[in-house]
Parts: sequence; C-alpha cells; structure tokens
Amino acid sequence: MSDPSQSKPSPVSFSEAFRYWLKLGFISFGGPTGQIAIMHQDLVERKRWISEKRFLHALNYCMLLPGPEAQQLATYIGWMMHRTWGGVISGGLFVLPSLFILIALTWVYLAFGNVPLVAGLFYGIKPAVTAIVLFAAYRIGSRALKNAVLWAISLAAFVAIFVFHVPFPYIVLSAGVVGYLGGRIAPGKFSTGGHEGAGKGYGPALIDDATPTPAHALFRWAHFALVLAIFLAIWIVALGTLVALFGWDSTLAQMGWFFTKAAMLTFGGAYAVLPYVYQGGVEHYQWLTATQMIDGLALGETTPGPLIMVVAFVGFVGAWTKAALGPGALALAGCVGGAVATFFTFLPSFLFILLGGPLVESTHGNLRFTAPLTGITAAVVGVILNLAVFFAWHVLWPAGFSGGFEWFSALVGLAALAALWRYRTGMIPVIFACGAAGLAYHLIAG
Repeated sequence: MSDPSQSKPSPVSFSEAFRYWLKLGFISFGGPTGQIAIMHQDLVERKRWISEKRFLHALNYCMLLPGPEAQQLATYIGWMMHRTWGGVISGGLFVLPSLFILIALTWVYLAFGNVPLVAGLFYGIKPAVTAIVLFAAYRIGSRALKNAVLWAISLAAFVAIFVFHVPFPYIVLSAGVVGYLGGRIAPGKFSTGGHEGAGKGYGPALIDDATPTPAHALFRWAHFALVLAIFLAIWIVALGTLVALFGWDSTLAQMGWFFTKAAMLTFGGAYAVLPYVYQGGVEHYQWLTATQMIDGLALGETTPGPLIMVVAFVGFVGAWTKAALGPGALALAGCVGGAVATFFTFLPSFLFILLGGPLVESTHGNLRFTAPLTGITAAVVGVILNLAVFFAWHVLWPAGFSGGFEWFSALVGLAALAALWRYRTGMIPVIFACGAAGLAYHLIAG
C-alpha cells in the first residue's frame, strides 16, 4: 500500500481555501512569529499546499516589506493558489475578524470604562506569547541557521538590536549586503541557507519546489502598470471621499493620510512603528491619551490578527474622542474611525504582494537574489530572540528590576514552553489554557 504522505494532495477549491483563511483569521494569535508558525504547521506540514522552500522564499520577501509580514505571507500564498482574488480573500480574512473583535472590545472599553475579562485573560496570555515567540525563534533558527556564518549573522543582529538599539531597517539592510557579498565570496554558505533539508518528511506539495510558476504569477510590465494604477486609484478615491465629505482637516481625513504614512514605516513589524503611531496619535493629533494607548496595545495583544491592528483601536478612540460624526453618533464614529485606520494601514500590503510577487517568483534558484534573503533570514532569527527577551523582561518585571518578580507569570510561561517544546501541544490550546489560568488568578487574587 502506498504512503498517502508521498502522494500529491488534491487541488484545493476556492471555497475550501476560503474556509481555511477565515479560520486562520480567528486563531492567528501569538504575533507574527506565532502566526507564521501556524501557517507553516498547517500549509507546509499538514495540508502540503506549499513546499517549505517556496514558503520560506515568500516569507523572505515579506520580511523585507513594510507592513505585517504574516498577513502579507497569507496574501502571497492565497495569490499563488487562486490569483488576485485569492490574495485579496486570504489577506483580508487575516485582518477582518481582528477588526470586528477590536471594535467590539474598544466600544466596551469606552462605554463601560474597564474590561476585567480582557485584563485577566491578558495576564495569562502575555507569558504564553513570550513562550511562543521563544519557541518560534528556536524552530525558525533550527531550520535557517545551517552553518557558523549564518549563526554569526544572527548573533550580530541580536547584539545590534538588544545592546546598541540599532533600528531594524539598518539590520535588514546590513544583513542583505552581507548576504549579497557572501553569495559571491562563499556561495556554499548562502546557497541553501534557510532551505537546506526543506520539506523532508512532509511529502510532495501542491506548490512544490519544482512546480512551475503559474501563468498569473509571471512578471509582465503591462500587468505591473495596471496593478499600480488600480491601487493608486483606490487610494485616491478613498482619501478623496473623506476629504469631500468632511474636509482635509477633519479627523477621518487626517487619519487616512496619517495611517498611509505609518504603513510605509512598519519595517520590523508593529513594535517598530508603535513609537510613530504614539507620537502622532497621542502627541500631535491628541486622538487618545498615553494610558489609552497602552490599554490599546494590551487589547491588541489579546486578540487574533497582526499586532499592528492596534491602529483600529487608535482610530476608534480618536473618532469617538473628536466626535467625528457629531456628539450623537460616537459609537458609529468609532466604528468608522477603526475601519479607516485599518483600510489605509493595510492597503499598501496588498499592493506590495500583487505588484512585487511576480518579481519574487522569477528569482527561484538565482543566488544573486536568494543569498541576500538568506542573510536577512539569519538576522531575523536574532531579532525574534530579542523580542522574546523584551517580552520576558516586561512580563516578569512589569515595574522594572527594582519592582517585584511575577512568579505566577514565570510559572505560566514555563508551563507554556514545556507544552510547546516537550509535548508538542498546539499554540491555540496553549493560549486558551494560559488565558483561562490568568483569568482565574486575576479573579481570585483580585
């Protein structure tokens, strides 16, 4: 009898893919690393919709872009499988559940003043997320760091960001330059990088290593120009409508312009752009207070979807606070503000994938393109480890080293890490269990 794992999976219908992307939108906890790990486990290991080599090749490109790399990776895979609408659906469903959940939670937050349920869940989820990020660094590093040179790049990236606070874009640029030069000087160290041994034990995939690029993903200048023109038209019409209805100086029009600029600065994920959003939303426009911004980040961390979805909270609170639709429609204004902030933040992400995807698909096996990306992948492992250290520091010593040590959080984090590492428990059960533990402790202690 033949081994089913060695036979190619059946073609995936658009409706089947739609159901998966919808499910992913509701379970994509754990930040970008957790979300990427979920997609790898589902799409590479279990369903075999895409091979690990093609998955990592797409991920390397998404890491270069401003914007949420996990959402862009979902858009890329959906586009590869079902053309433009496949990408729109996969990327859109990655965001929409989070938008609706955040709008509901933000309304509760503003209308009733506190969210004890979320606070308790957050107390347990925070150490679980720390464990997930640490485990993701281990998993990605074990695949990407195949020789001493790549280990050295990863260590240098960690030291650069942790000790010297070098901005993430400079780390990416430096790692890409090192990869490019390394590909010319020592191609053996960079030719396989993150792809060595890719796909072992998983069996053939629908989009396999040797699968030809589908016709819709081939690069054509006419198609490039058409996609760019369509996206520019969408942006102009959307922002122009807000200006025509409310005026350029209105809260909603300024949100559209501000979050368009923010979308272009999100290299390195949400944490890299949060200072910019804080400066604009709190200090310049005064849409919300510093305390509300921190509370919004907490809400963003306890909901599925990209952490940059905190912009929906900022948009909701800002439109509510400024009574963008009048004093009698605060809730409606908040919903519109959250939708405006989300739309203008994520529109460029779809543009980058649908515009640049065909270029990326033309670089398979071309060392001039893959060597820099291999270097970048190695650096990203170090940056992810820094994020894990950052999380652990703020979870275990929330008031700083001079404050108390959070023993309960430490125990929850160690239990989560053991469940992930030793017992191979899925991330979603771990998150829910830790959230329930945090809620119970919060209610008992509090």
